[in-house]
Amino acid sequence: MVSFALIRATLLEAISYYRSKAPNMGGVKLYHELRRIYGHELVGGRDAFMKFLRSEKLMLSPHKPRHTTNSHHPYHKYPNLIKDIQAEYPNHIWVSDITYIWIEGGVCYLHLITDVYSHAVIGWILAPGLHAEYTAEALKQAIILANSENLCGTIHHSDRGVQYACHMYVGILMSHHIRISMTEISQPTDNAMAERMNGILKTEWIYGRSLFRNEEEARREIAKMIDFYNNERPHMSIGMKKPMDVYSGETPGRNLWKKTKKGKLPDEDK
Repeated sequence: MVSFALIRATLLEAISYYRSKAPNMGGVKLYHELRRIYGHELVGGRDAFMKFLRSEKLMLSPHKPRHTTNSHHPYHKYPNLIKDIQAEYPNHIWVSDITYIWIEGGVCYLHLITDVYSHAVIGWILAPGLHAEYTAEALKQAIILANSENLCGTIHHSDRGVQYACHMYVGILMSHHIRISMTEISQPTDNAMAERMNGILKTEWIYGRSLFRNEEEARREIAKMIDFYNNERPHMSIGMKKPMDVYSGETPGRNLWKKTKKGKLPDEDK
């Protein structure tokens, strides 16, 4: 029979590995991943695992999110095409967003494209500014990964920022037959998936560490974060599968997110 001391040492080593890759990876995700690797016999039930995390003082503290879009421009604003529809396959709906990343002495900007069906980050660039040229680089990465010149089945959704509405960006979308969708004028939450992705990166990784020394260090570390997120981190919305596995064709599992009575998502990682 395996001793508790050996089980404890094994679990602590595994938790240390995942937390070294994603410092704020929550208890539920740790439980599902360790149970997949070691089985129920070693990891035990979810409640017992959470009790173990608490006893080892490994539970996470809640983080307060920080809240950045110039929609006052002359370019055409497109209607919201994704309202009340769900992504049904990879490259069906892409969401795009920009978030700021603090570094010592200033700030830089992370431009992201996320595939809604798989939750995979399929295009990103860390840049010193908000210029549309940078945003377009992330889009080009997504198009290359999709490996298709004709993406007529794809909807690109974003806020109404000038980066997404300008002629250059819209021209790239149209040249690949990608349909254009934007948030409603007073509903920035219509791009909740993209903002959720930003939140995961910040709460599970960035807020738990010291400031990046410079843009180069930030880019290097964020590349590691996104690689781990895409290929190793289980995602509750796709049944604890990995985003890039689902993007590559694996069938997603059942959505494990549950809403509370007040309509808010649970604090499942604490």
